[in-house]
Amino acid sequence: MLAVFVCCTGAFAIVQMFNRAQGTAGMQRFGWLFLTSVGAGATIWCTHFVAMLAYKAGVPVALDPVLTIVSLIVAIGGTSIGLAVATWRQNRLCSIAGGILVGAAISAMHFTGMAAYRVDGIIEWRWPYVIASLLCAVTFAGAAFAALGTGQLGRYRIPIGTGLLVTAIATLHFVAMTALRIVPLRLSATPLDPAQMHALGLATALVGLVVIATGVFAALIDRWTRSDAMQRLHHMAMSDALTDLPNRVGFQNELTRQLGIARATNTRLGFVAIDLDRFKEINDVHGHKAGDDVLAALAHRMRGEMGRHDVVARLGGDEFVAITRFEDRLQLAAFVTRIETALKTPLSIGQFDTSVGASIGIAVYPEDAGDAETLANNADLAMYRAKSEGSPTPCFYDAPLDQIIRDRRELANDLRRAIDENRLEVHYQVQASIATQEVTGYEALLRWTHPERGPISPSVFIPIAEENGLILPLGEWVMRRACTDAVGWENDLKVAVNVSPVQLAHADLPRLFHQIMLDTGLPPRRLEIELTETAIMADRAHALHVLRQIKALGVGVALDDFGTGYSSLETLRAFPFDKIKLDRLFVSELDGSPETIAIIRAVLALGKSLSIPVLAEGIETDLQLDVLRREGCDEAQGFLLGYPQPVSAAGPSPFIEGSDGKPLPGRNDLSNAA
Repeated sequence: MLAVFVCCTGAFAIVQMFNRAQGTAGMQRFGWLFLTSVGAGATIWCTHFVAMLAYKAGVPVALDPVLTIVSLIVAIGGTSIGLAVATWRQNRLCSIAGGILVGAAISAMHFTGMAAYRVDGIIEWRWPYVIASLLCAVTFAGAAFAALGTGQLGRYRIPIGTGLLVTAIATLHFVAMTALRIVPLRLSATPLDPAQMHALGLATALVGLVVIATGVFAALIDRWTRSDAMQRLHHMAMSDALTDLPNRVGFQNELTRQLGIARATNTRLGFVAIDLDRFKEINDVHGHKAGDDVLAALAHRMRGEMGRHDVVARLGGDEFVAITRFEDRLQLAAFVTRIETALKTPLSIGQFDTSVGASIGIAVYPEDAGDAETLANNADLAMYRAKSEGSPTPCFYDAPLDQIIRDRRELANDLRRAIDENRLEVHYQVQASIATQEVTGYEALLRWTHPERGPISPSVFIPIAEENGLILPLGEWVMRRACTDAVGWENDLKVAVNVSPVQLAHADLPRLFHQIMLDTGLPPRRLEIELTETAIMADRAHALHVLRQIKALGVGVALDDFGTGYSSLETLRAFPFDKIKLDRLFVSELDGSPETIAIIRAVLALGKSLSIPVLAEGIETDLQLDVLRREGCDEAQGFLLGYPQPVSAAGPSPFIEGSDGKPLPGRNDLSNAA
């Protein structure tokens, strides 16, 4: 019974350590294979000798110490070879081959140990039983390691492998012992008496169990360490490092779980999207460390307001989300109120006090959505509506209202893809001298034809680009494309490109212009940028500094849409513009409006006094052109002179030319221009 206990305990330890060896590589695998080999050798050896010490031979018995030790070495060395083969490749063939070698090691140890078993008698072996014992050992050991090497058995792999290994050791021993016959002679003078046999058996079992226990605890410690490490890694993967709230991945898992519970219990689930207000100001004024402290403090507050079935998470930046299961709408309202209070209550961070607040959007399952993705998206739409409207209260999802926001977000994604895939176009509209009737340049106008919605107006997609952080890559794309096209023209006319307020606020704009001109080879004198005075007034000192850097490159600067917005004379005095563009609003009212003519006359006089040429936009009729000519306007642009056109592959198609190849003076045929 003691031998059977040692065998079962040892087999369990062998399987555990072998399982660890399979999951490692390099020196770690070598270490686990060594421990497994020692445990396996000790198990086989102790099982054999404890059982042999219990065997009643009927004659005096003695043990050869050298062969006894050799049998232990055979057990450890043989099983180490088999285990190494079993883990060499992760396939069934190697597992079976390794198991067969382990079975052979069990057999070799048994018969070496039997050689150390000295009795006063003649030993005879019945070979059919010997052969049967060998076949049992290699068959069951091969099956054991085949079971341990496959994943098909699932959680039954370990117990099946352990049982087969015990069977391999036990059948080898007991079938082989059945093959043994002893004819007594009683020649020994110093046989082992029964008390010595029992003591030796207990000592052998104890040593074997200590060795086996060492391996078992090594495997358990490794498992506990791995489990703790996996738990820490799982927590790190699912949690936000700054706030310790669930991150995007962790929240998605929790949202899926909560939706499943809501479906099963027929309850409702509220999804709250939260975007902090005035958070950028804290970062800009007090630094990112203060911003991190604010996020951590608000996260702590919101977590304190969560109930047993509520979850709050940080998805990134200043974006938070929360979910709650409820039955009554009042419960959802109370939940949102608690979040609002936590966010709006003033904070004391270091040396400053602040109050943040947030834009909040809410969507409800199952009324607003039936799945996690749609629910989150609808809550986001409601939150964007709250932010765009400056709503002081949370906004619930409203399909008709939020459809507009959904369309704008889809357009933003499509525009980003169009920029990346180079699917935008630049059209060019002619600018001409009114006095000489010669073409002086072309304005680059961005055009976008959506693959499904058709042409999208710049008045639609430019604001979308500004709202979604696309205006900088979009502006760079237009500038690079316009300069590249202009280099290919057959003349040295200027190309004018519009610059948005967001671009002008970027400190690297002069460096970008310089790099584009170097890359395309366009001389700076042939490039002109157009910007509104509203763009300058956003940060007047910074804007004028950037414009002076651009002008120092040799690039011309035109003041666009003059007559609307601020129209500050101080701006004209502070910065020497190369051109003033009179807004099309005044040109459209030239017919029969003495007041408009008087304003235009004053602007033209101002331009002449400052030596700044004036270009009138939106010329569509001969009467408008005649009035501007009479009043002394320098240049004109509009459909009368030519519609915006793309550059064709054949050459500079935006140039409206006569039969002699020179710019056509006066009014161009609109059909040809189109």
